[in-house]
Amino acid sequence: MPSRKPSEAAPQLSVVIVNYNVREFLHQALASLFKALKGIRAEVFVVDNASDDGSVEMIRSTFPSVRLLVNKSNTGFGRANNQALRQARGRYLLLMNPDTVIQEDTVRVLLRFFEDHPDAGCAGCMILNPDGTFQLACRRSFPTIWTAFTKISGLSALFPKSKLFGRYNLTYLSPHETYEVDAVSGSFMMVRREAYEATGGLDESFFMYGEDLDWCYRIKKAGWNTYYVPSTRIIHYKGESTRRSAIDEVKTFYDAMHIYVTKHLRGSSLMHVLLRLGIVLSSRLASIRHVLRPVRFAVLDVVLVVLSLMVAELLRMGQFFYFPAYAYPAVYTVPAVLIISGLFLTGVYTHHPLSVSRTAAVVFTSYVVVSALVAFFKDYAFSRLVIVMSGVFTMALLPGWRLLVRLRKPHGTLFGRRTLIVGTDDSARKLKKRLEQKPGEEHSVVGFVDRGRRRVGERVDGTPIVGSMDNVGKLVYEHGIQDVIFSTDGLSYMDILSVMSRAGNRSVNYYLVPDTLEVMIGKAGVDSLGDIPLVQISNNIDRRLNRLTKRLMDVAIAGVLLLSVYPFVYFKSVLSGSSTSTFILGLPDVLKGRKSLVGPPERAMAAFSRNGSPPPPVNLGKPGLTGLVQLQRDRELTREEVGRTAVSYARNQSVWLDLEILLEAMLGRTKTKDDVHEGRN
Repeated sequence: MPSRKPSEAAPQLSVVIVNYNVREFLHQALASLFKALKGIRAEVFVVDNASDDGSVEMIRSTFPSVRLLVNKSNTGFGRANNQALRQARGRYLLLMNPDTVIQEDTVRVLLRFFEDHPDAGCAGCMILNPDGTFQLACRRSFPTIWTAFTKISGLSALFPKSKLFGRYNLTYLSPHETYEVDAVSGSFMMVRREAYEATGGLDESFFMYGEDLDWCYRIKKAGWNTYYVPSTRIIHYKGESTRRSAIDEVKTFYDAMHIYVTKHLRGSSLMHVLLRLGIVLSSRLASIRHVLRPVRFAVLDVVLVVLSLMVAELLRMGQFFYFPAYAYPAVYTVPAVLIISGLFLTGVYTHHPLSVSRTAAVVFTSYVVVSALVAFFKDYAFSRLVIVMSGVFTMALLPGWRLLVRLRKPHGTLFGRRTLIVGTDDSARKLKKRLEQKPGEEHSVVGFVDRGRRRVGERVDGTPIVGSMDNVGKLVYEHGIQDVIFSTDGLSYMDILSVMSRAGNRSVNYYLVPDTLEVMIGKAGVDSLGDIPLVQISNNIDRRLNRLTKRLMDVAIAGVLLLSVYPFVYFKSVLSGSSTSTFILGLPDVLKGRKSLVGPPERAMAAFSRNGSPPPPVNLGKPGLTGLVQLQRDRELTREEVGRTAVSYARNQSVWLDLEILLEAMLGRTKTKDDVHEGRN
């Protein structure tokens, strides 16, 4: 194909990025790229495939040196790359996805590799997933009938270290060594100009997927080698463009493989059958995984319910299967069906899999119904004691295993997602404030992470520095962290990638926050950090049904505690002259309606006052003996944090949330006096 020969003044490198509706990712990719290009003669092309998210405007205003090509429609990955490649003048050509972030040394390492390996026509580097784990697709073998079979059958996943079964993604090879491979990922691949001119660029019959594999195949046919170079690495968020389109990713991938098979394997009918089978299996397995995710918890609960009934029968009757044979289908199914149905309807299997209070309430209600049914159907009234005993066992087992999981690894269900901020500069402090003001899914910032250990233990705006960048993995485990957020202002991309690589294989989400502090970029997408006044959001606590159920719960629980526990605590406080439990001693105020078991501290509304102005018209509910604010005994909350937490409780209040908070209080996490939580002025 015609191309422009590089001249003496030609750049050393031409970079091509094809973008489709991933403005925030593209901004981050370009920012990391230009850092990596310092001191290198380079030109950067961005081909935009008809994005409508402001990508074009962002490039023109923020990166004016980029050579921008704008298409009126989505022409596909291969065709868009070729548009820029035909204009490129560099000695080396770099194809880079917009949802990637590269290290400062990545470009130099690959350029040096090409200079040292004149046989290299194409090369790629180590690619990490957003959670820091290794992305298998960064080095591959060419498809054959055998590799397709091992992939579709799952043998490659079962035996990844086997050379026989692990050829699809070369999983039997070390990811930390350099070697020749068949193909590298098109998300980041560098090609020598001579190899490009010998092959003519990407095949435009591939709309998306497969064109990189096809190009590597043709480069090899032209006499050049392809290498995997792990001495530098990038992050690839993978699939961000397809998430913003109506493209069927699975079907598009297998359609691309059909083109590849027809082109290079002479239309092998067996390969076509395997690919069709792959499409069907992939879609079916995705559906099955989605269904089975909550089913596994339901199966465990059914087993525990049946086990409780069997143990109760054995203890009461002295043997298994003592009851008449006709009764067992109902005995072993009715309680389980009632409990599983109740847990599903209350959202335990969909949104709150570890909710102890919901589970306990459903188990209690279900056994009340079972008792009523037994009283009505006399043919099944064998032993009320068996019902009571099995109910007690079930009450211990079903909420019990959930409680054990929660205690083993905190999940932040009450206070938001447990979060680490990597960085301690002004940008990191501003980020913390923006996170605390972010509506929706709140973040509970556990602490900052500094570069070194010298400042560990110090506080930054009231939040401790809990560790250094070389032990983030340990911090994630010890503090039950769910989100790690990097403030990119002041941190190099090499620092970020190093942290993620060392802390890989952890159940944690990583986010990058660009200098603008407008968005958080993570594997699940882009979250806005914009401000929305919380007081404009309607509160659950204003709903009549919520107020009624809350009052009924207050009266029921306070009444029981007043009759059972209160007299002992009261007389102990009189005799000792000091109060050891303000919660118990406050129960009369709950019964009188002055307070609630769960609610904000008495002076929480003062957090909204500014210079003596009246507080906003927000109903926070009655003051509580315990609550979200009172439970945070390990944090010194500011006045603003007290107010935000109180509003968050009012907005999300439900009987289930109140029971969760009471459970946390019973586990010993409540302070003895709530006014220590009022914070600093």
